[in-house]
Amino acid sequence: MFNRIGRIRLLYIVLGMLLVVGVVPLALAGWLLSDRTAVELGSVERRYQAQLVQDKARQIELYGQRYRDMVTGLAQAFELAGGVRALNEEGSDARLRKVLQSDPNLIALYIKPVQGAQHGDFQQNIIRPEEVDERVGEVLALMNGAGPVLSRPKIIRSGQEMALTIAAPVMGGADGNQIEAAVVAIVSFREVFKAVQQQSRMSEQDLLDKGLPVVFVVDSEGRAVAHPDERIAFSEKPMTDLKVVQDWQETGTQVQSALAPFTVERDGRKIEMIGSYATAELDGNSHLGVIAIQDERAALASVSDMRRQTFVISLAAATFALLIGFFFAKILTQPVQELAAGAHRIAGGDFSRRIQVRSRTELGELGDSFNLMTDQVERFVSDLQKAADENRQLFLGTVKGLAAAIDGKDPYTRGHSERVARFSVAIAQGLDLPDEEIEKIRISALLHDVGKIGIDDNILKKPAALTDEEFVLMKQHPQKGFKIMSQIPAMREFLPGMYMHHEMIDGNGYPQGLKGDEIPMQARIVSVADTFDAMTTDRPYQRAMKFDDALARIKSLVGTRYDERVVASLMAACESGQVRPGSVRLKRPHKERMTAPPPTEQPLTPHVQSPVA
Repeated sequence: MFNRIGRIRLLYIVLGMLLVVGVVPLALAGWLLSDRTAVELGSVERRYQAQLVQDKARQIELYGQRYRDMVTGLAQAFELAGGVRALNEEGSDARLRKVLQSDPNLIALYIKPVQGAQHGDFQQNIIRPEEVDERVGEVLALMNGAGPVLSRPKIIRSGQEMALTIAAPVMGGADGNQIEAAVVAIVSFREVFKAVQQQSRMSEQDLLDKGLPVVFVVDSEGRAVAHPDERIAFSEKPMTDLKVVQDWQETGTQVQSALAPFTVERDGRKIEMIGSYATAELDGNSHLGVIAIQDERAALASVSDMRRQTFVISLAAATFALLIGFFFAKILTQPVQELAAGAHRIAGGDFSRRIQVRSRTELGELGDSFNLMTDQVERFVSDLQKAADENRQLFLGTVKGLAAAIDGKDPYTRGHSERVARFSVAIAQGLDLPDEEIEKIRISALLHDVGKIGIDDNILKKPAALTDEEFVLMKQHPQKGFKIMSQIPAMREFLPGMYMHHEMIDGNGYPQGLKGDEIPMQARIVSVADTFDAMTTDRPYQRAMKFDDALARIKSLVGTRYDERVVASLMAACESGQVRPGSVRLKRPHKERMTAPPPTEQPLTPHVQSPVA
């Protein structure tokens, strides 16, 4: 699997390490810090909310206590003044009206005797007389002793005002234990509304969206009696759909205050809420619940802001680290890249350049050592190349000497192997064969008649045509050459031309009777070159054919004796002037053509040949 993965540049590894070592810890620390801050901030918000509802509950209790004390004080004042008889004194109604007008929270103030007409006054712009009578009747129905009583807060429909009714008995009689009258006050709940409202008049949803607590008051039945949104209180909407209200109703007066987190569903989403409640005790039988709710996510929005800031800072730090890291990483990796490039050049055989590593670190020392190694490798390779060239020249000299020795057995065949080799190379170049293959063909052509060493000189030098028996012996020279050269491992690449150059395309050749593509290209080329040289040189029993006649004769044997492409390449070489009577102009090898001078013609000295080439 790892072999399929490309190499990773050292520069990227260094930059990655900078990010991992520098930026990741910063981002991780920021994230953990924000989590810790969220926990702490959530705890602070809960404590604040719990304290908030407790403070609001105490304010409501003090507000109720204030007017309960006022009503009780008026009742006691009437008791001291003679009870119901004081109502008949001149100016008593005026004093009640003065008390009513001096306190804007008083909506109505009455003294209701058990016997006789009631005395008092009310704010006519807020409440109607029948509403006063209704409330007075309700609170008096609750009175059963010497202490004050309170009714639950109720909406005054005519004036759209929430109000609380308080009553205290005026005791009298012989023993002072009889109720002669009652002082009744209808008190506005406006101050309670002010206590639960925020400074800006926003709706409940706006408050929640901004992460602010929404504080409201409910009665024992869970109906809102004071709310930042007056419409909710004036509609006496039940708030029991909120779990925090349910929790307060269940605990009642047993728990003065508590935290009660809960979940609400809004627009198909579940929202975690912070909830708390406290109990405001107006008297022993009348309790109100002060409830606070808050969107936890919005309340902790600062944590989200902190996380965003952490992300931005981490991103900026990563960018800065990448820029600085890229600069220093380039400085650090440049010598390594130089070393890698130098190694690639050496692997490609280029020893002409040395790397330039200017550094006072170990990389500079490595660069100097690399250059020294390059010098030594260059000298070593040069020595190897020189030795290889010498060995090749020795090999070629040996091959040429062996070919010359073979040709030298008969004065008519002298130079034949060299000419066949040059014709073969010209044909191979016309076929655009690789340089390595052309060289194999050249050596194979030089040695194509090496088997004639094993043929009797009388047959080789016979100045006339061979008999059938002599020709059978002559046809054995490919096998003899193969047997001699196959014992030498270095000669195996050249055997096809030696062994099969007398095979024919139609299968009538020798020694194996191969045909078509069974004959290697090396043998097909040597076959045409051998015949062409035999046709264009003199023999003791026949003169050489004319150049064009020889080409026509060879062309006529295409498909029977010779390969069509090989013959076409010979024809093209002759037409281009590369092969001319008496000379062959060979092309330079591919790798030398760009720099070598133009090729020169080499003359071919014709000799008289023996009867068989």
